[in-house]
Amino acid sequence: MTGHDTEHHAVPARTNMLVWAALMMLTAITVGVTAYDFGFLNVVVALSVATTKAGLVILWFMHLRYEGRVIRLMVFTAFVILAIAIGFTFFDVAYR
Repeated sequence: MTGHDTEHHAVPARTNMLVWAALMMLTAITVGVTAYDFGFLNVVVALSVATTKAGLVILWFMHLRYEGRVIRLMVFTAFVILAIAIGFTFFDVAYR
């Protein structure tokens, strides 16, 4: 067989544990920031932490880090389009 099916990426257990620890730390940050009122920035802070966590999961646990540039660009483009769509919803809230 040739192609992508023959490639395997063994990620060291230490790396997985470090990524897991980072995800747990970001989860603690998510819970911690709920005690503070950032005003209209509450959503921005929550989405920033959630995006960081999603990025870690996609890069390491879904092995995007080992994919080619085209696949990375497609995933990045999807995130940009999602961010734009979410950003447009804030216009509705801002101009009420």
